Amino acid sequence: MAESPDPVIRVRGLVSRFGTQLIHDGLDMQVAAGEIFAIVGGSGTGKSVLMRTILGLRRPEAGTVEVYGRNIGALPRSELGSFVQSFGVTFQNGALISSLTVAENVQLPLREYRGVRGTALEEHSALCLAMVGLPPQSAGKYPAQLSGGMIKRAALARALALEPKLLFLDKPTAGLDPISAAAFDELLLYLHARLGLTVVMITHDLDTLFRTCDRIGVILDGAMLCGTPSGLAANPQPWIQAYFHGPRARAAAGEGHG
Repeated sequence: MAESPDPVIRVRGLVSRFGTQLIHDGLDMQVAAGEIFAIVGGSGTGKSVLMRTILGLRRPEAGTVEVYGRNIGALPRSELGSFVQSFGVTFQNGALISSLTVAENVQLPLREYRGVRGTALEEHSALCLAMVGLPPQSAGKYPAQLSGGMIKRAALARALALEPKLLFLDKPTAGLDPISAAAFDELLLYLHARLGLTVVMITHDLDTLFRTCDRIGVILDGAMLCGTPSGLAANPQPWIQAYFHGPRARAAAGEGHG
């Protein structure tokens, strides 16, 4: 694929190691503005390592990561912190703070990074909760009182609190039943269109891949192969064939868009 002129994310020649174990070996990746881009790969291929590197949470052994044209590895620690605050991030288990209510979890980044207080804080968190489809009465509940689907939505509301244009999702539908997962997919498509988001996600959910993603990046042998869901499904590479043409993939593709 030819490079877009101004990709939101551009990874070039990424090399990642843990001790003597080589994880990424010259990996290239780019994400265009407005895309929903998924990262997939077998166990141990470094999907989460790649996301953590893009977020500036770890330094690669070689290669560069640029986000909005800025080299993440070259930013001073203080500047990196404020820059990464402009991204929205959710984690697989939601990572809500159990001692805080849902509203307080959503308000936390506004308090910490923007100094918002009082009525404005309450109004903005209420707006974020409504935007992800949570009822007003959920604001006063604690994470332990929420269903799995509600936890995912509350975490998404917190990720959107600072109004990011770039959103990272780590296995957003993991652990959800098919109905809740499909509802989350529809919510993601709605927010993507309404807010003009660029989305990067790690997922194993084939329904999510076929329903929501513009392109998919498959990590194979330390490198990445990118394409549309339908384009990758036609690739003869054995792992890709097994992934995209197993029984679960055929069922997902039947209701997909790609």
